[in-house]
Amino acid sequence: MLNKVPQVTALFWVIKILTTGMGETASDFLNHTIGPVVAVPLGFIAFSIAMVMQLRSRRYTAAKYWLAVTMVSVFGTMIADAGHVGLGIPYVVTSVVFAVALTLVMVTWRRREGTLSIHAINTKPRELFYWATVIATFALGTAVGDMTAVTFGWGYLTSGIVFAIGFSIPLIAMHRFRLNEVLAFWTAYILTRPLGASFADWLGVPTSRSGLGLGTGLVTLALALMITVLVAFIALTGRDRPDNGTQPPKDPDGIRLSRLSS
Repeated sequence: MLNKVPQVTALFWVIKILTTGMGETASDFLNHTIGPVVAVPLGFIAFSIAMVMQLRSRRYTAAKYWLAVTMVSVFGTMIADAGHVGLGIPYVVTSVVFAVALTLVMVTWRRREGTLSIHAINTKPRELFYWATVIATFALGTAVGDMTAVTFGWGYLTSGIVFAIGFSIPLIAMHRFRLNEVLAFWTAYILTRPLGASFADWLGVPTSRSGLGLGTGLVTLALALMITVLVAFIALTGRDRPDNGTQPPKDPDGIRLSRLSS
């Protein structure tokens, strides 16, 4: 099986952040429009279809990969919100629970495969570990973003700015201070969730909730169009295709140091 994860370029981060924002507003829009009793099962069906398409593919395909990421974002947001909205569990508690879950997944992945590098997602176990990690990062990011905006009272705009700064730190540290690539990537990846969701909420929620009041439906549509255009662009140009071992040698831990933001 060929590597099924795209090269991490600037467009990778842009699309990833857009999907997190869309997941947040799409979940809110569907829950308020058709109700969670209908929205959550529909979200699960869409998520399942997208994941089956991705897992059954033998190679990386931009449309399938990003559809899976988008559906993880939408359905993951519904599940993460259910703990607080449906069961009344504080965001602080859900943040800790999801952090523990993410740690367990990554520790198990590291012990079994020897590395958390995304440059060799070319076996079924590694792919399953990868998507389990992605799902856990979305759940954790959702809980943390809501915790800072609501529980801590920062509001969506301030939270977005804080997470934007946090997102840039590991990437800068990797290039300037040689921070381990795996650590830098997954730290930044986790922070994309509250980063995108905070700004999307700020655009969509009413002014009574310190937002711009554009509406979650309109914001969801705008983000979906931008994602579609960018995914079509990378699919046509092939700029994010994995190299499958055709690039320069890796370091002793199996991590290629020159690929994170090329």
